[in-house]
Amino acid sequence: MYNTLILLKKERENIMSDKNMENENLQNNEDLENSNASEEETQTEANPEDEFELLKKELKELKDKYARVHADFDNIKKRLEREKYTAVEYANEKFAKDMIPVVDSLEMALQSANADASPEELIEKLKEGIELTLKQFTTALEKHGVTMVSHEEPFDPNIHNAVQSVDHDEIESGQIVQTFQRGYKYKNRPLREAMVVVAN
Repeated sequence: MYNTLILLKKERENIMSDKNMENENLQNNEDLENSNASEEETQTEANPEDEFELLKKELKELKDKYARVHADFDNIKKRLEREKYTAVEYANEKFAKDMIPVVDSLEMALQSANADASPEELIEKLKEGIELTLKQFTTALEKHGVTMVSHEEPFDPNIHNAVQSVDHDEIESGQIVQTFQRGYKYKNRPLREAMVVVAN
């Protein structure tokens, strides 16, 4: 019993000793941190000129960076303006290129009119050349979204202009009987209304 009491006392002393050491270590760490902070504050307070120079350097770097970004933005803006101007200026370039073969065909038709042939043969050649040129012209227009308004379409006041109305036994009232002049559309927008005759 006596030995047990002695052992318990020693164990309690060891625990108290360890606890005191921990507290002492914590206190030492706090003192060290406070000392470091104090040194930093002392250094900061002691070197205001260094801090000022550092801020001046950072400000200069920011100004240089801003100047470079502003210059890049200005260059991009100018380039986009040039590209926009070029796109508008040469918007019809492809259409113009597709019209050149049509002009070539017309010139060939004129040259064929000077050939040594009978009037009947000349008329036949001219007719053939005109039909070929018209087909070429129509194909080029369709390539660029220009199409003719079909005379077989139902009457539509957006693309048809009724210039006359007649009685007709086989065609319903309000429908197209005859087309005087073809109409044209650019994609879904009318370029010219078709002049038509409608049934009463």
